[in-house]
Amino acid sequence: MRITSQLICQAADDLKGFVGLNRKTGHYIVRFSEDSFGMDVADDGIIPTSEFVWTPVTEQTMTLSRERIRLLLDQNIDERINISEPLRVYMSKREVPEIEAVRSLLKG
Repeated sequence: MRITSQLICQAADDLKGFVGLNRKTGHYIVRFSEDSFGMDVADDGIIPTSEFVWTPVTEQTMTLSRERIRLLLDQNIDERINISEPLRVYMSKREVPEIEAVRSLLKG
């Protein structure tokens, strides 16, 4: 199967869980319910994992951040957060620039 940027973006959109910055440790952590972060993560800092991997470039464009995907991979919970083959291929292709797309954050 040929991995396209469309498949990679869809894989990013299919990520599960939530990410929050732990204020005490300064590390991002992943949970599977917004309610399970506790007091060390501010409620307004909890975002869906599928949005966490995108970083703003301009008002309309975002980049699929390899650095943020790496933060998720380093937690070794790939199956639970649904990291699939297209994202693994994206991570292995360092010679290819990060994907930049026109998109906007969902307001929940």
